[in-house]
Amino acid sequence: MEFELEATWHFMFSSYGGLPQNDLPSSILHPLSFRVRWKKITLVGVGLLGGSLGMAIKRRRLARCVEGFVRRAVSLSECKKLRAVDRASMDLLSAVEGADLVILCTPLAQMRTLVKQMLPALKRGAIVTDVGSVKGSVVKDLESIVAKAGAHFIGSHPMAGAEKTGVSAARADLFENAVCVVTPTKRSNKVALRKVEQFWKSVGSRLLMLTPEAHDELVSRSSHLTHLLATTLSNYVLRPFHSKHQATLCANGFRDTTRIASGSPEMWRDIALANRPQVRRALDDFVRELQRVQAVLRRGRAGEIAKLFKTAKARRDLWCADYCSPSPE
Repeated sequence: MEFELEATWHFMFSSYGGLPQNDLPSSILHPLSFRVRWKKITLVGVGLLGGSLGMAIKRRRLARCVEGFVRRAVSLSECKKLRAVDRASMDLLSAVEGADLVILCTPLAQMRTLVKQMLPALKRGAIVTDVGSVKGSVVKDLESIVAKAGAHFIGSHPMAGAEKTGVSAARADLFENAVCVVTPTKRSNKVALRKVEQFWKSVGSRLLMLTPEAHDELVSRSSHLTHLLATTLSNYVLRPFHSKHQATLCANGFRDTTRIASGSPEMWRDIALANRPQVRRALDDFVRELQRVQAVLRRGRAGEIAKLFKTAKARRDLWCADYCSPSPE
């Protein structure tokens, strides 16, 4: 596979095996200068993430050709209108043929089937990565399948997204300064891993290297539990048998807290199922935390209640100062 290194700018931080976020000081960020140019990149799925990747790749001239695989005829015209890719196709084998890099941008449950279908067109030495929010099952499923074609799979998860779906919501700067987790294994090809790292840096992402298992544990709390809570809060507060004034009194705080509940139900169904053991453990821990809050309120001591809010404010303010990404995910 041929590629060039060109000057650009971005940031990177890494920790294979994983460190808690509060163990990753902001000083670990440092500038690097790599940009990978590929002959052909294929995006399997051109929605919010795939479309944004296509726009970012085209803006930064990272590939001579960006091709997208879509399932619906209407998506062909949308991709063309928005210039998300150079060419969109409903023919998976044609889209993948000759690609140096294939990026899976579909819901998790579709990835295994699509990879099996595209194997006849996947060239030897090609690299396959993904944008999935769960890594353990994805890496386990796809690493060996892709290897059968003489290609290499490296798991990725860019922490970027929004509650909006579809290529119409895509934007070229979605990945700038967003954390992207790359999850190599002992079987990972070192050259392929380096090229995947350089690709994500070239679209503006900051890198965090984790094992698939460490990734799934951490995001079960910070991402998957968060979405489950927003979903549950929306279902509870907006029950139709509440007072007719209930929705009227849901203001900015409720809107901001539940924003991500408007995300794709299909995508989040797949995530909840794929990472179910970790999400259940995170939910159990959170229920115990809620029970502690209940006990504080039951005792009704002003000092304890104030401490609850002060601690949360201090921890969130510190996080915002050191780690908060501009991504709306």
